[in-house]
Amino acid sequence: MKNFQDMMKQAGAMQAKMEELQEKIAGMEVEGTAGGGLVRVTMNGKGYASRVALDPSLMKEEEREVTEDLLTAAINDAKSKIERQSQDTMKELTAGLPLPPGMKFPF
Repeated sequence: MKNFQDMMKQAGAMQAKMEELQEKIAGMEVEGTAGGGLVRVTMNGKGYASRVALDPSLMKEEEREVTEDLLTAAINDAKSKIERQSQDTMKELTAGLPLPPGMKFPF
């Protein structure tokens, strides 16, 4: 029974650490860019854009399609950065856990 109690303590500690890391991820903020910085999008850890900055040179009607493409690219850049940072943060939690190869956490 001692092993079971130890396992339950470990599970409780892991759950607390997981909640802490989820809060850390939610508080992250990244900036995605496109067009050499002409378009910048700031996104939080939950995947929501909080700011968009457009270079004034993109405010011409003939640049509309380019601006739309760059905005899309900047959003995707920010999203991939937050996903990468989230994965790195979650690796901290699973470090040392004997998880089978290919198994992702949380399940």
